[in-house]
Amino acid sequence: MINRIYQIFNSLTKTEKRAFWCFCVTGITSGVILALLVFQSATIEVPEPSSGYREGIVGQPIAINPLLSGTNDADRDLAELIFSDILDLAESYKTSPDGQTWNILLKTDLRWSDGKPLTSDDVIFTIDTIQNSESRSPLFLTWQGVVINRISEREVEFTLRTPYAFFLDNLRDLKIIPRHIFGTIPPENFRLSNFNLEPVGSGPYTFDSFEKRKDGFITDYHLITNDYFSGAAPFIKNFDIKFYGTSAELLDAFNTKKIDGFGGLNPKNIGDLKLSHAILEKTIPRYYSIFINKNTKSGLSDKDVITAINYSINKKQIVDEVFDGKAMIINGPILPVIGGYDQATDPGNTVDLQKANEILDQKKWLRNETTGIREKKIGKKMESLSFSIIVPQIPFLTDTIGKIQEMLSVIGVKLNPVFLNPTDVINEVVKTRNYEMIIFGNVLRNNPDIFSFWHSSERFYPGLNLALYDNKKVDALLESIRTNSDETKRNEELFQLQKMIIQDQPAIFLYSPTYLYVGPKNLGGFEEKTIATPSDRFESVNLWYLETTRVFK
Repeated sequence: MINRIYQIFNSLTKTEKRAFWCFCVTGITSGVILALLVFQSATIEVPEPSSGYREGIVGQPIAINPLLSGTNDADRDLAELIFSDILDLAESYKTSPDGQTWNILLKTDLRWSDGKPLTSDDVIFTIDTIQNSESRSPLFLTWQGVVINRISEREVEFTLRTPYAFFLDNLRDLKIIPRHIFGTIPPENFRLSNFNLEPVGSGPYTFDSFEKRKDGFITDYHLITNDYFSGAAPFIKNFDIKFYGTSAELLDAFNTKKIDGFGGLNPKNIGDLKLSHAILEKTIPRYYSIFINKNTKSGLSDKDVITAINYSINKKQIVDEVFDGKAMIINGPILPVIGGYDQATDPGNTVDLQKANEILDQKKWLRNETTGIREKKIGKKMESLSFSIIVPQIPFLTDTIGKIQEMLSVIGVKLNPVFLNPTDVINEVVKTRNYEMIIFGNVLRNNPDIFSFWHSSERFYPGLNLALYDNKKVDALLESIRTNSDETKRNEELFQLQKMIIQDQPAIFLYSPTYLYVGPKNLGGFEEKTIATPSDRFESVNLWYLETTRVFK
């Protein structure tokens, strides 16, 4: 049979042989393609477990304890990886019609990473610790007026002194700590416990080991998957954190393949990334503004002066030049990504230098022929439009103020920046409210509760009303919004609130930077969505994956 085929093939002309081979190649290729198409249609791509991931972070862990972490990003990042919030641990929850009683039912057979049972007693211990002033928890004020009761080993009941429309967000942020670890430690000694660096948690990962230099600087922190995690097991088995002293060191670590990913990339450094990468964007509900202490100078209490300043600041130019366009322009106290935002009250950013000059001329703020700075005689004193402004030494803020300085000089207004270490700004300036103007950021929680930023009771430390804003009608709206469970009525109040604050001009609203995360191109499962804080990038870290395989449907 084979000989017969061979004889037939040899009897073919060269042209016929060429045609035969072309037919064979075409047939085989078509068959392979058809087989691939059939395989593709019959299978789906799914994540596959992989060995490890290395995350780079600037800073140092101090207390990897969600009740103590406060504003330390390194602690918050690790706490997100190691601890679970109460809703992650809950099988279900329900609330009473008046919104004052909340019942949480925990999942069955919950365990800590050391295998010990996790029960309602741990939840109660967590709340009691937060409410104990000796523990000095940053969450102390958030949980005042909340009573917790044990219903059973799996169920707890929260009772609020007054209804709070956004209490669900408090629960989302509540990470539980183990009673069997901290129960015998006096609250005032919590910060001294070794468990703050070797924590026992209930999140997707658990502590394995860490390495540090002779000077005490922790360089590497090793996490492994938590066998007792109540959610879906992580695809990435080992999660390592590498710590660096500066952003430049972090960037160099990525370019030299010492880390796989990192967050908080400065848009100006995108061009400095040398390796193949993916840039993933997330919106964080925070915005930066220039807050005005109107009690310090006549010019700052003059609404026409603030109006003129607003007309002279080109926010789009700032966003383009400082953030390479990776920021959102903000013109009011609630961001467009937050529920309750009212576009109708947003004045936009109209840049009109002619109008700004006309306003100041009409109000008799006239230029000094020598200095070029506008001034006006008020009573017996000559007041000038020259203002000092406190600026945290953060590159994008110093760049921003430099550009605003130039813009305001065109209309005869002078800014005198005072650059300070961010820690000094918080510990010294914000505490004393000793400033004429300050550029600072407000961080929201994915909801429109802006009470702490604008209510008159928050004008002094530890309140966050940096403009020392005092409007009784606004106070009443802020109080009502917090307790109003009717979303329609609450939004009506929110619209009024935004309109009133924008009209009063207690601050010059600027922008909301986009959070940029750098990772490998094969990183999957990273959800691009709004997050409340940078550490929330790890909220679904158990879904991250680096490798995939195809399985039949």
